[in-house]
Amino acid sequence: MTLLKNKEISFVDFRNELLSDFRLACESREASLLGRREVLTGKAKFGIFGAGKELAQIAMSKVFREGDFRSGYYRDQTFMMAIGQMSIRQMFAGLYGHTDLELEPSSGGRQMSGHYASRTLNNDGTWKNLMGIKNSSADVSCTASQMPRLLGLAQASKIYRKNKSLEDWNSFSNNGNEVAFGTIGDSSTSEGLFFETINAAGVLQVPMIISVWDDGYGISVPSKYQTTKESISEVLNGFQRDEDNPGFEIFRVKGWDYPSLIETYQKAEKIAREEHVPCLIHVTEMTQPQGHSTSGSHERYKSKQRLKWEADFDPIKKMGEWMVQTGISSQEDIDLIMSEAKKIVRLEKAEAWNAYLNPIKQEQQEVLSLMVKIADDSSNKVFIEKLINDLSGYNEPSRKDVFYSARKCLRMVRNDQSISKSHLSSWVKKEKEINANRYSSHLYSDSDLASLKIEEVLPVYNDDAKDVDGRIIIRDNFDVIFKNKPETLVFGEDAGQIGDVNQGLEGMQEKYGELRVFDTGIREATIIGQGIGMAMRGLRPIAEIQYLDYLLYAVQIMSDDLATLHYRTHGGQSTINYKNTWSSFGGYMARWISYGNAY
Repeated sequence: MTLLKNKEISFVDFRNELLSDFRLACESREASLLGRREVLTGKAKFGIFGAGKELAQIAMSKVFREGDFRSGYYRDQTFMMAIGQMSIRQMFAGLYGHTDLELEPSSGGRQMSGHYASRTLNNDGTWKNLMGIKNSSADVSCTASQMPRLLGLAQASKIYRKNKSLEDWNSFSNNGNEVAFGTIGDSSTSEGLFFETINAAGVLQVPMIISVWDDGYGISVPSKYQTTKESISEVLNGFQRDEDNPGFEIFRVKGWDYPSLIETYQKAEKIAREEHVPCLIHVTEMTQPQGHSTSGSHERYKSKQRLKWEADFDPIKKMGEWMVQTGISSQEDIDLIMSEAKKIVRLEKAEAWNAYLNPIKQEQQEVLSLMVKIADDSSNKVFIEKLINDLSGYNEPSRKDVFYSARKCLRMVRNDQSISKSHLSSWVKKEKEINANRYSSHLYSDSDLASLKIEEVLPVYNDDAKDVDGRIIIRDNFDVIFKNKPETLVFGEDAGQIGDVNQGLEGMQEKYGELRVFDTGIREATIIGQGIGMAMRGLRPIAEIQYLDYLLYAVQIMSDDLATLHYRTHGGQSTINYKNTWSSFGGYMARWISYGNAY
């Protein structure tokens, strides 16, 4: 962090920090190269890596503090390494799908490689001190799906800064000084979710920094088919703030220019953190030397000229050249670091693979031992021995291979009565229970705070109770919640000033203020995203979607992010409530609006 401190540092310290940054970039690149090879040799099913994006991510890490949050996408491996939330070994554990949370803390193997998350909950479902963690919200594969939640992560800082009732919530915020960092590929900015989030952030004025990694392609499709003017920052010029109007601060910087990257992130971080102004950093002239993923080769769609340019402007190559030209380092030191990076990554990859494979091989030996004993007592000995030979032939077995053999053996001896058969049957039963936790736990919350564990409180009616509209009961219920829980807030279309279209929030904004009961634009996906992001930071948001049909705009966010978050982080992150109107009027209102002109 010395590069960013406002004081003089010695040349030696400056040099050492730059060499450390260069070493990390080289190690991350080698991890990308070896990771691709692991997929192509069959050890992993699919891989997608961050090669070519290393320098920008290291520069971003320099301004990322404890308490900040990342909402990014699957090329941010260098950043996660730089903030200390992922090691090389853990990256490979994720690639292999290792189910051990100690070795693969992002998801316990439940997400695709390149999907990163920090653990914000303890094992019992209680909160960790988020101000002591450099936080990453769990990635989502669908492009731009990380954007709506980014809005909520940033808005939480605004809530904590302005809601004086939350001043003592020190494990969640330091007076709202936290920044939400978003990352996205340039082509994914074509998604509506991106534009919806940009517009909402500009309206709300929240501390957000969005980095756009621009390498000129969306898989095989060049920018000229993706974006007007072939530049997202040019398209968004109208969002640039000025003296009279709030908006964004927009920066442009080249992905191979390390000094400029450091300077740009310093400027953006200061504006976002201190002024609560959203910033967009368009990082151009990036490269993607491995192509999009392990599914194909970029030589199929890039010209020879483009491939040569990418080789010449590789960020690691350019950083090395810059350090040699300025006398910061010698070419010998550069070459040594690159050579050492290869050795380190190969060693870490091997350790990760052995840690993944050895428990499965142990299970393989247990099953083989039991099947040998079964074969000795069975009339199907010949067939079981064939099964034994097949399973023995797997030098690198999968857990599926082991279970398939065990279950097939039990089918072969289903009419036999032997102790050996009982032992194998018991083994299968025990391992199924273990695998239920490995692969299927946390579909629902199982903490003491889970809604299904809360004791039901039945209604009690007085003899002289009055008949009132249902909306009155709903409104009074919200009144009690807002009074007793300062972390609770509600927002949505027409939820604020008029108290929602069916008056379920009548008078709540006047009583509790615009910070806790407020209106939003007509943007359902980011309404749900606001709720997800704020819930990740300890608030209790209630996101209102005005009518049921309008939820269709947010279904992808609800199904791929909201509904799966607790599961795909292996119980490591938590989520939200939402409110929706459904009545004889409300249920058909959306259809009436949509189709009325057709009649």
